[in-house]
Amino acid sequence: MQQFPQAPFSRSRRSLSRSTPSPFSHTWVCGTHRFRERFSLALTAFSKERGLSQPALAGRNGGHVQQLKRYEAGSSQPSLVAIRNLAAALSVISDQLLFGTDERGPDGDLRLQFAAIMQFDEEENHVVRSVLEGMIRKQEARRWQSVFAGAVAGNRGAAAGRK
Repeated sequence: MQQFPQAPFSRSRRSLSRSTPSPFSHTWVCGTHRFRERFSLALTAFSKERGLSQPALAGRNGGHVQQLKRYEAGSSQPSLVAIRNLAAALSVISDQLLFGTDERGPDGDLRLQFAAIMQFDEEENHVVRSVLEGMIRKQEARRWQSVFAGAVAGNRGAAAGRK
């Protein structure tokens, strides 16, 4: 594991502050920058798609036009409440504002299979959903059974240790 030198601290009566940046600060800033860029692009795209001007969107979500301009410029990061309000105003889920299209959802083969299933008629779609639901429940039951078995075995071992 890579060791980073301890950053010297300068003491003042009011606070402790680093005189050199953290080795992790670049990663954090870059990640935040990518988030802001992705969010600003999604916000702009959904606004245009719905024909909403900045004043109209600000009126719908209860925000201010200047703050929307900062979000769209990528110079400000929205709070969770702001993301929720913007998603509701744009009639999208917050994931659509926060994540790229390839960051969420099924992988390659499953994506193609789900796309094909979407073409099924209502009855076939219901059958597929029922099968998937049954498989998911079966997997959950197995998982809980193993958790329960581990807990019971752990309790037996603890009880045997007390004797």
